[in-house]
Amino acid sequence: MKTVFSGIQPSGTLTLGNYLGAMKHFVAMQEENNCYFCIVDQHAITVPQDKIKLRQNIRSLAALYLATGIDPDQSTLFIQSEVPAHAQLGWMMQCISYIGELERMTQFKDKAEGKEAVSSALLTYPPLMAADILLYNTDIVPVGEDQKQHLELTRNLAERFNHKYNDIFTVPEVQIPKVGARIMSLQNPLKKMSKSDENQKAYISMLDDEKTIMKKMKSAVTDSENEIRFDREKKPGVSNLMSILSLCSGESLNSIEARFADKGYGYFKTAVGEAVVELLRPVQNRYDELRNSDELDRHLDLGAEKANKASFKTLKKAERAFGLGRNKR
Repeated sequence: MKTVFSGIQPSGTLTLGNYLGAMKHFVAMQEENNCYFCIVDQHAITVPQDKIKLRQNIRSLAALYLATGIDPDQSTLFIQSEVPAHAQLGWMMQCISYIGELERMTQFKDKAEGKEAVSSALLTYPPLMAADILLYNTDIVPVGEDQKQHLELTRNLAERFNHKYNDIFTVPEVQIPKVGARIMSLQNPLKKMSKSDENQKAYISMLDDEKTIMKKMKSAVTDSENEIRFDREKKPGVSNLMSILSLCSGESLNSIEARFADKGYGYFKTAVGEAVVELLRPVQNRYDELRNSDELDRHLDLGAEKANKASFKTLKKAERAFGLGRNKR
């Protein structure tokens, strides 16, 4: 059985892209793997956060994990800051990281561009991300293309530590979903759908109601041809909507092309919107039951207990290899 680790920041409600590209796959993944699903709240504070909103987002994300089908008896769902080993190993990983390799991280350059004052945490959070993964002897990390560079750094740090100190860490493999890895913006299909997009019409939140979903879908960018066929290069908007419909309904792209051959974009967009609504309805209903419940707290308490137990063993091995603490007689 392989060990899988995935972490998501509680920095806002997840999008349809997050669900189709990641969370939907986690449900099947937990059947055959030992899975750790972490709400990485310490990563969220690399930029200023309102403390009340952050705590709300943490609960909301935890409820969404469970609502999508994550089973707390099969998997370990927990909050990063409730497991101190993450920050402790994160410091050790920072100590073996080089400034040059951190400055080369694309996300750091993008987030720091044009700013007079940049938090040092924006530079140093990749070693914390490495610690998140390495604490659990992770074999597989499912990520989107935008996180591939950080995972390469994680692999480098694991190998560097193992070579210099002791063979402690499992070097993880990166797994990028072949289908649904990049659901694109509804307003600019050349860039990834993102919850941080200033244009709220560009993304569908997992918690958007039916009316909002249908309205956003109807305003989605297509092209002037009025022909429904899959062509990422020449028809990115239509191809993105076809991918969404396929992933929501299970229908093949070829079947979608045939079914909508004589239909216009308006009819097509309505069908895509309806498929999204049907997919998200049971998730939203379960989310409403969980968000403010004692059940959610019980699951998170159990997850923290399991994660603390597993991570403590790895942390102590790494500290001994580093020479920290005492040799008790």
